[in-house]
Amino acid sequence: MEQFTIATVAEQSPDFRRVLWTGQHTQLVIMTIPPGGEIGEEVHPDTDQILTFVSGVAEATVDGETKKVTQGDLVVVPAGARHNFVNAGPNPLVLYTVYGPPEHADGVVHKTKDEADAAEEAGLDQPPTPA
Repeated sequence: MEQFTIATVAEQSPDFRRVLWTGQHTQLVIMTIPPGGEIGEEVHPDTDQILTFVSGVAEATVDGETKKVTQGDLVVVPAGARHNFVNAGPNPLVLYTVYGPPEHADGVVHKTKDEADAAEEAGLDQPPTPA
């Protein structure tokens, strides 16, 4: 059994992205976005994503609709939706997200967005292939 005190684990991580757990059909990831930073506009063609915000304030854009999100909010991003989340506050934006199916390499840690982008561009952040 895997168990996480998820808000505490997320708050303690300084990393842009850290994969906590990867299953056959879903993946749990924590993220910390610095002030002024963003996840980066993206589309996951075959992956649904659910983001839960632990602390901070963000501007969430999903398929052209933009809303402010804060601690305790949850945003659903259906597969194929263009989306981005921008830290709109003075403190780090902390969140956890569930991907279905997995989106990133199992156990991967990216300390910064630049590191994450470089790994993705180099093909080094591929999810495990389904069994």
